[in-house]
Amino acid sequence: MTLSILIWLPLVAGLLAAIWGGKAAPKLYALGALATLAIAISFVARFDAGHDGLQFVTDEAWISQLGVSYHLGMDGLNVVLVLLTAFVFAAAALMANLRRWERPGLFYFHLALGETAVLGAFLAQDLILFVAFFDLMLIPFYFLTGIWGSGDRAARVRATQKLVIYTMVGSLLMLAAAIATGVLAASQHDTELTFSFAALRALPLAEGTQQWIFLCFAAAFLVKMPAFPLHGWLRDGYGAMPLPALAAFSGVLSKVAAYGFLRIALPIFPDASVHFQELLLLIAVASILYGSVMAFSQGSARLVVAYSSVAQMGFITLGIFALNEDGAQGALLQMVNHGVVTAPLFFIVGLLAARAGSEQLRDMGGLAFRAPVLATLFLIVALATLAMPGSGNFVGELLILLGAFKAKVVFAFVASIGVALASVYMLRAFIKAMHGRVNPGADSREVTFGDLVALVPAVAVILALALYPQFGLERTETSAKQAVAAVQQQTGQLAAAAHQPSQEQTP
Repeated sequence: MTLSILIWLPLVAGLLAAIWGGKAAPKLYALGALATLAIAISFVARFDAGHDGLQFVTDEAWISQLGVSYHLGMDGLNVVLVLLTAFVFAAAALMANLRRWERPGLFYFHLALGETAVLGAFLAQDLILFVAFFDLMLIPFYFLTGIWGSGDRAARVRATQKLVIYTMVGSLLMLAAAIATGVLAASQHDTELTFSFAALRALPLAEGTQQWIFLCFAAAFLVKMPAFPLHGWLRDGYGAMPLPALAAFSGVLSKVAAYGFLRIALPIFPDASVHFQELLLLIAVASILYGSVMAFSQGSARLVVAYSSVAQMGFITLGIFALNEDGAQGALLQMVNHGVVTAPLFFIVGLLAARAGSEQLRDMGGLAFRAPVLATLFLIVALATLAMPGSGNFVGELLILLGAFKAKVVFAFVASIGVALASVYMLRAFIKAMHGRVNPGADSREVTFGDLVALVPAVAVILALALYPQFGLERTETSAKQAVAAVQQQTGQLAAAAHQPSQEQTP
């Protein structure tokens, strides 16, 4: 079984859903998403954590004249993220099946196209192939937001315009940078044109060239996360996107951007990564503090989760640009933890809004009185989000902060404030929604069997990762070391150069 089946199966299911339409569409895509999850599990089960290098490789010439190949592979950087993607989209499919959509065939086709694009981006081992899948991710979510989004038409138009403008500018910069990387590497080293990640790592560019190319990639990745201050599309985009699509977007699409730093920026542009380390750490800390403060000040439950994601992506960026193994492993683990937590959070927001008639926290008071199961599930997810000791999120943030303290103590200390702020905004949201004065207009009914089918598996995974975080750690250790090896070598050389003059002056 090849990785191509894993990538393209969701799209085949989406095409069948679009052709049949009607009542068959939700079932067809749900079956496709569940089958994709089963295949992803089979790859993870066969994955050899001790193997050094890519596994399940597919490498075929795609555009031979330009050195572009259809190159897929799985290693420790993407194995858990591929499983996360299949899981989150399966959860989104089950969530979407609980309500009716206009033109359901088209709706599920776009959701399926999004899953294919994300899986392709994670598994691509060719720079142009990665860019193609990265850009493809935007198309389905543009239509999902514009056609099936919440709010009036003006709100949806505004959301899609901002989403397209921000992400397209970043994507165009990344495309130009990707082409420049291959062309300049070939010319500077007098070799054939190639865009293979492995080949480009062996063809280092000049330091000045690395810097401007790195900034182009960084802009594209930071917009997609999103990170402060490149988050201008978030409020309108997250506010309008339908909740099943939003669960997938926040759960996995933002992780493709963070993964891009580990897969592309650090190994291929190590000099630039070290040069701009403090800039990226500053952006990470600003995202943590800004996202936390904004999450605390929101009246909408949806926007509380949205801005909390900015803070969490800030932590992930902090771990990546600690530029050491602990930070990289913590970032990978936190990508999985955040994705697993975000999907049920947005589903719970939808359940609460259906009962209160509004997504505003002030309209949800007392909903726990006659819905103890819903309250319990929400509490588990909320405690995981705020990184309660014993949760998987706690382990991820602990590793990130450990790596950050080893690298830059001041940034790590300021970022630690975000851990306390997370407990403030998440507990505030839980208490306002589930306790306090009962809203007389709210319907405090318990979750249905269909709700549990979509929600309980995600909560079970959260508990499983809390009990056994080693599942992710042991599969990412080798690749995390390789991802930061080049930047650590560069950091060591700079430290040695800085220390050399003082040694020479010693009598």
